[in-house]
Amino acid sequence: MSEIYDIGYRHYEGPRLGRGYAARALAVHSLRGVFGLGRPARSKIVPYSLVAIMFMPAIVDIALMALLQERGIGYSGFAVVMQAVVAIFLAAQAPTVVAPDLRHRVLPLYLSRPISIIDYVGAKVAAMTIALFALVALPITAVYVGELLIDMPGPPATGEYLSSMAMALVLALLLSVYGLALASFTPRRGLGVASVITVYLLSSAAVPIIYGTLSFSGDKAAAAYAWLVNPFWLVDSVQHAVFGTPSHAIEDAAYPGGVASIIALLVLLAVGLAALALRYRKAAAQ
Repeated sequence: MSEIYDIGYRHYEGPRLGRGYAARALAVHSLRGVFGLGRPARSKIVPYSLVAIMFMPAIVDIALMALLQERGIGYSGFAVVMQAVVAIFLAAQAPTVVAPDLRHRVLPLYLSRPISIIDYVGAKVAAMTIALFALVALPITAVYVGELLIDMPGPPATGEYLSSMAMALVLALLLSVYGLALASFTPRRGLGVASVITVYLLSSAAVPIIYGTLSFSGDKAAAAYAWLVNPFWLVDSVQHAVFGTPSHAIEDAAYPGGVASIIALLVLLAVGLAALALRYRKAAAQ
């Protein structure tokens, strides 16, 4: 004879906050994970060490302006000059955003709630984009505040600062999409780190080789497109075309036309987002 026991279960009668709240909560949780918040102290060593390294050139720039009345790294060239540090941050932290969910197979639990694949991917991309944007934008902002406080000759470079902030956001989005896509192909964090940093090193090494080879053969028009292989120089080429900031290519090499750079950027963003959505659709079905 069966019996029914009262285990004290009560129906939830509070407010139902819906998909938007769930996606925001996931984004905040992922952003906290990027910087090791709520995790052991060892999880904070890498991200905050890299943040400190990013601030070193800013401190030097402020000192140059205060002591010598000279500017150091321009706002528009900061991300290009510091691209190795940004790439290491992306490689180290992107797997922390996606690998745990894949490793513990909790993606179906997320999707059992009113949250879709698009919501999930959007939350992860938003978290990584905010983290990368902060990594680049905060040192630039510190230099700009220092420039305003120091009596430098001439007007402050407000236009270059604002354009640099806009392109820092675009760069952060582009890097986040491809960094998360690469890291999502394996649940192992170490392999995710290796895949992201390998792709970055290959793209960085390929650009001067391709450019030099094509320039030596006399085809300088085709050589200019080599800079679009690297995301940092790609965004710098768009910034140069749209805002008229100086080019930061190696040895002041020429970029391709502005239209080509903008189209390449938009196509890469679309392809990266589609690849990320397809990857997670497949992971959810497993």
